Amino acid sequence: MCGILGLLLADEDAQINQMLFDGLTVLQHRGQDAAGIVTSEHGRLHLRKDNGLVKDVFQTHHMIDLRGNFGLGHVRYPTAGSSSCAEAQPLYTNYPHGVCVAHNGNLTNAVDLADYCRNKLGRHINTDSDSEVLLNIFADSLIKGENNGSDMVENIFSAVEKVMSLCKGGYAGMYLINGIALVGFRDPHGIRPIVMGTRKSSTVDEKSDYIFASESVAIDTLGFDLVRDVEPAEAIVITMDGQVHTRRCLPEDKISLTPCIFEHVYFARPDSIMDGISVYESRLKMGEKLAYQIIEKYPDHDIDVVIPIPDTSRTSAVQAAYILGRPYREGFIKNRYIARTFIMPGQETRRKSVRLKLNTIKSEFAGRNVLLVDDSVVRGTTATEIIQMARDAGANKVYMTSAAPPIRYPNIYGIDIPTRHELVAYERDDEEIAEKLGCDWIVYQRLNDLEDSVNEAGDCSDQSYETSCFSGTYVTGETINDDYFTKLHDLRNDDAKLKQLESTGAAQAAKAGMPPGSHDG
Repeated sequence: MCGILGLLLADEDAQINQMLFDGLTVLQHRGQDAAGIVTSEHGRLHLRKDNGLVKDVFQTHHMIDLRGNFGLGHVRYPTAGSSSCAEAQPLYTNYPHGVCVAHNGNLTNAVDLADYCRNKLGRHINTDSDSEVLLNIFADSLIKGENNGSDMVENIFSAVEKVMSLCKGGYAGMYLINGIALVGFRDPHGIRPIVMGTRKSSTVDEKSDYIFASESVAIDTLGFDLVRDVEPAEAIVITMDGQVHTRRCLPEDKISLTPCIFEHVYFARPDSIMDGISVYESRLKMGEKLAYQIIEKYPDHDIDVVIPIPDTSRTSAVQAAYILGRPYREGFIKNRYIARTFIMPGQETRRKSVRLKLNTIKSEFAGRNVLLVDDSVVRGTTATEIIQMARDAGANKVYMTSAAPPIRYPNIYGIDIPTRHELVAYERDDEEIAEKLGCDWIVYQRLNDLEDSVNEAGDCSDQSYETSCFSGTYVTGETINDDYFTKLHDLRNDDAKLKQLESTGAAQAAKAGMPPGSHDG
């Protein structure tokens, strides 16, 4: 799960560096491991990327150098490859024209594709990043189309078709083809999000500026109008003269819209619109259905107060409190300068970080039966610490609820849920989970209620979603017993991540409870 951003302004003398910086800051919640920007200035590319937060990676002298009216931005949360700054995006290849890619998601056949690039295409793959595979397959196809004398726009669509025919998984991305076009694309199942926006140019008559972004909130913040989501298997090509070309790049029988429902649960900002559905409204519905389930299971409950675990669960907690007829209170105060713990690598790092980032208002807990509302419970590390904090603050009883169903399966489309054994719900029922976490009881959202919450928020009834971490069903056809999952566990469990951090010199930062690259300037 990463944040991606692409801009093309009609005025060739305009500067987009500040806009890319501001847009990435808005998307910072999608990745805190690394950040990068590439710009094109009259055919010259300028690139800056490194580990760290947006505000740390881009200092004034970097921003001055990032000149141009055309560019890409990226914030990374690593699920494939390592935490090396060499794998920070955008990635670049000089031939043909100078092509850059910014990508969000995960390719499940990346290893095979890397071998294909090396052995069949004769292209060097220098990292373990699946984004480099996306870049090289596209560039190679672009070269072959040009050698055949194809029209450039047709050639670009053919190259995207090649990418989509070979790549398996969940992905959304953008290509910058230097001096030629900005391209936005989305996988055949629409798993990962990407939206398009536009506005009238303030300096060039009858011309428009264009933007692609992971979330509509970046489009709003930068003063653009949201046009629509990029459709599954679609590529949108915007040439330097502002012409917009669109095409579905695969046959209809290979296309289906099944967006990742975890975007609505956790990742996306509440003020974003995804596939026409308000994230805020969907979270209100989650809280409503969660409350009705509590009433169903515990009609004589003795809940005194409803307290969210900040920040994502606030919207659901407000609605749950309203339905339950109990007061909503802020019992935890968050230190906003600590990274999101779910994104942090390493179990011990996440555990130590919880008490650094949250503190209790003891008067809201003392002598009360408290209902804690969280968006989801993954490994249980954060929940265990928070429940204990509530008891330490004087709570009489602590009940736990999750706006999402139990997470029992790994995600293979760009979310860092790599191994079943690290999940607190793995081979446990609700009573066993409550005992493990240290709460009096726990209530999880039902999967059908979660899907209904999102659909009702969008006034649709039959939309399907990618729900593999809850259901174990993978829309790209993998099954839980495939060798891929064994390899994924070996690469991405907590022990493997700590070894990766050690190899990149970031282990000391991780052990200190800080995100990799947090010291970079």
